[in-house]
Amino acid sequence: MRHSPFIALASVLLLAPAWAQSTAPANASLISAVTLYPGSAVVERVLSLPQGATRAVFGCLPAQLDARSLQLSSPGEVRLGEVNVQIVDRKVASGCASVLDGRLRDAEDDVAGARAEAEALELAQTWLKTQAGAAPAPTRESLAPAHIAATLEALRRSAQDTLTRLHQARRTLQERELALKRLQAEQGSVQASKVAMVRVTLAAPAQTELHLTYQVRGPSWGPSYRARLDTRTAQLQLERLALVTQSTGEDWSGVRLTLSTGQPLAATQGPLPRPWTLDVPPPEPVPMAKARSSVAGLAAAPAPAAAPVAEAEAMPSFDVVATEGAYATQFAVPQRVNVPSGGEHVTLSLGSQNVATTLLARTAPALEPQAWLVALLPPLAGNWPAGPIALERDGASVGQSRFNPQTSDFARTGLAFGRDAQIIVSADPVKEFTENAGFTGTRTERTLRQGYTMENRHAQPVTVQVLDAAPVSKNEAITVQSSYEPTPQDMAWGGQSGTIAWQQELAAGASARFSARHVISHDRDVRVRERR
Repeated sequence: MRHSPFIALASVLLLAPAWAQSTAPANASLISAVTLYPGSAVVERVLSLPQGATRAVFGCLPAQLDARSLQLSSPGEVRLGEVNVQIVDRKVASGCASVLDGRLRDAEDDVAGARAEAEALELAQTWLKTQAGAAPAPTRESLAPAHIAATLEALRRSAQDTLTRLHQARRTLQERELALKRLQAEQGSVQASKVAMVRVTLAAPAQTELHLTYQVRGPSWGPSYRARLDTRTAQLQLERLALVTQSTGEDWSGVRLTLSTGQPLAATQGPLPRPWTLDVPPPEPVPMAKARSSVAGLAAAPAPAAAPVAEAEAMPSFDVVATEGAYATQFAVPQRVNVPSGGEHVTLSLGSQNVATTLLARTAPALEPQAWLVALLPPLAGNWPAGPIALERDGASVGQSRFNPQTSDFARTGLAFGRDAQIIVSADPVKEFTENAGFTGTRTERTLRQGYTMENRHAQPVTVQVLDAAPVSKNEAITVQSSYEPTPQDMAWGGQSGTIAWQQELAAGASARFSARHVISHDRDVRVRERR
């Protein structure tokens, strides 16, 4: 069979045949490119084939690879035959040991050496104690003061040196045992106990390359952003970031990485409507036992409806942004990257964009007498998948938020950058009184007055925005009359009835007053349910 650009492997066997001598070197394949999706990745490996090769082995692949996704291709004339996938234990797989395995062996040797040193010094200390407790019979020379002093001094020096070295040896042993435990924990999180081996029967008339692509679950990426606001120029720098992580057991070293918002693991079809029918049920038959009995009984209870079949648990959702005429967005990282296996996050920069903004100080004084700096953004060009965003104002971090241009109206709500301490906001206590109204006093009128003051202590003018809620009647039995000073610019801010907005420029050192008056009227016997 002649090679085609991509050959899907319809059947995958679990046992490998005997291999001839003309096999390409096992485990010599390299990862050349990775397309990363939320929750999965498509990995491409390249293996060099010598002239006349009849076998090829792709070794040390992740055991969780999808065997149905295997595809082979080659730029040269290669005839492909049988393809086998075998799952084996990593310990018995040839050449699957990683650099971490060598570090583990070195750490084990260090622990053994430190333990031997400590045990040797403990033996020396025991011998010294034995010698001190089993002194020979005294002689005239040994009883001499000079000899006793020399013996004691020699014993002291030996004991001191031994105990000092023993203390250092025990500490070294503890440090090396801790280092070994760290490496063992790292190995447990990085390496899986099983690996996959893909063996291919082929015929390569000339030297060429063989490309293998496969899909593996687990790796993922998520968008992240960083927003830097310069309040002097009202310029906002939006930086795209990507957080990449993978624990497949194989390191991605020097690979071409492409990030895609597609979801190969998601459902490929949405729900379809069910038939909608209307019918009149036939009369229920009278039970025979009831017809024969002179005592009226209870009708048999209808059979319980079958429990709905639980749908499969949805995969983690990722907000997909589609460009016009396409179904997913791809970000090709320009440089080759390294993503080690182990679950650690690797942050990649996907570029930045400068945006001119409109700054204002926003407050909802009835809820909190504080002003917040808000940057109103124009519609953003390009594709911006939803993700967390780190916020910086004039070089200082102010916190984090959620960035989703697809569902957020940043031209109206803006992007908040923390409190503005130079805008002083005060709210008057609510003045409320109730009186009877109407010719016969059968109606109740409730009047509420609220006032707010804003003061600009900046050295430059600031645009301020004051948001407030007005009562909205949901029943014709209740009437509401509202008046404001000054007149609000928006009586339904954000398209929501009852949310009013004042907005004006406040000069440096100036203050402004905003007030609202609401009159709620209804019959005395009407019970009003109020929700705020």
